[in-house]
Amino acid sequence: MDALFRLLMAGSALAMVAAFGAVILTMLDRWFGLGLRGLDAYAGYAIAAALFLALPGTFVRGEHIRVSLVLERVPARVKAVLEAWCLAAGIALSGALAFYAWRLVWVSWQTHDVSPSSDATPLWMPQIAMALGCTGLALALVQAAWQRRQGVAFAAPVAAAHVE
Repeated sequence: MDALFRLLMAGSALAMVAAFGAVILTMLDRWFGLGLRGLDAYAGYAIAAALFLALPGTFVRGEHIRVSLVLERVPARVKAVLEAWCLAAGIALSGALAFYAWRLVWVSWQTHDVSPSSDATPLWMPQIAMALGCTGLALALVQAAWQRRQGVAFAAPVAAAHVE
């Protein structure tokens, strides 16, 4: 699973570079009138891809913002129940999100839906990144639940880490 999460994170990094490239090309187009159209849409697709593809990798590294204020102050048994409930809810929600993201890709493919901007890109293409990221997040949550069941604690959030 870690290899998949690293691959998705690499895709996220590439998408960030693509967004940067699209923005730079947009600036050059405005300055020099190159006639490039649709770059704003491509920058948006790349930013969305970067965000969604990074979801599983950041989750497994404990880099998502988590509210642990309550969990730090409850007994261990209550903490375990709350963590299990949160993981179950996360799996259900991310699984539903992944299902409907893939369904959106399929509907866009079937209906030949295209971007309303001047690029007229088939929308299933940028939607795949969202579906992959949502699926990766669901898998990361399943993995976290399995590890928790095995007795492995969550990774400590980076922001909450402290040195004694």
